[in-house]
Parts: sequence; C-alpha cells; structure tokens
Amino acid sequence: MPANQGERARRRLSTEERREQLLSVGARLFSENPYDEVWIEQVAEIAGVSRGLLYHYFPTKRDFFAAVVDRESARMLRMTAAEPGVPVREQLAAGLDTYLGYVEDHAHGFRAFHRADAAGDQAVRRVYRQALAAQEKQILAALAADPEFGPVFGAAPEVRLAVRGWLAFTTAVCLEWLRGEGELSRGQVRDLCARALLGVLG
Repeated sequence: MPANQGERARRRLSTEERREQLLSVGARLFSENPYDEVWIEQVAEIAGVSRGLLYHYFPTKRDFFAAVVDRESARMLRMTAAEPGVPVREQLAAGLDTYLGYVEDHAHGFRAFHRADAAGDQAVRRVYRQALAAQEKQILAALAADPEFGPVFGAAPEVRLAVRGWLAFTTAVCLEWLRGEGELSRGQVRDLCARALLGVLG
C-alpha cells in the first residue's frame, strides 16, 4: 500500500513540480561531486523516475547542469535586486543578509552553481560566466543609479573590475562560511562583505 501511494504521489506532480524536484536532486549531487562524476542514472534513481523521463525534461547532462546553474542564478538575481530610489549604503546590509539567507537555505544549489566553472564542459562554463555577468551588471546598475556613487564612478572600467573582484571575494567567503560550521555568524559575514565592497569603492 505505501508503495502504491508513493506511485500515485509521483503521478500527481505537475510538470513544473517534477522539473523542480529533478533540479533539487541535481543541485545536491553536483554540489557534492565533480561534474564528470555525476550520472544521470543517479539522478533518476534518487528522484524515483525513469531515465527516459529525466531525458524528456533534459536531453543531456549538459542541459541538466546548465538548468541547475540557471535556476540558482535566477534565484540570486531576484533576491539581491536593488530597491529603486534607496541609496546603496542603506540597502547593502539588508541585501547581503537576504543573499546569505539564500546561501544557508540553498547551500547545495549555491555550491553546485559555483562548481560550474570547474566543469570541463565549455558550454556549462559559458552558462556560469553569463550568470556571473548578470550579477555584475545588476550591481553596476544599482551603483550607477545611486546619488552617491553614480556621479563619481559612472561606467569607469576600474569600477567594473572592482565589482567583479568583490563578487569573487564574496563567493569565496560564503563557500568558506558554509564549511566553517558556525565559526562566523551570518551578521559577521554580512559586515565583512559590506566593508569589502565599500572599501573597494573608496
């Protein structure tokens, strides 16, 4: 009876729910293993679906991993979008706090996202770099619209480079924080990252 109930529950999943389930399984596996060591058969077995159904949603492993990366990128962009009209200094701490909440709540997805750059597949790495470029663009747009930073920096190339470096710094800090088992609180990590950005902006 329990097995039959499980089968019925799986059949009741909508297309979007099933896709989300598969991506969640993929995020966990890709966060724990190098790209080349994750097999589609593993994903299908853990999700309780046939390999054919998984291929129906994602024709290749490349497509599957790219979808995992794209999902995490979209989440991060939504959660860190600037609030129009609010100065960057005022919303920096709150934005970072939201971002760090995402890192904690979706640790597998965050790790999987940043494993993409180490994947040997150039198409996967291209998806990852496009996602980073979108984050960079979002931050630069917020700075350009800010009454304090916009008139000073404009679109200066050194600002773009500084933001790119800060994103790399923040990523490294977050990955270490996840490994640190409570060594630093979220507030401490938030303040560290906020000071780093304000420091590079002068």
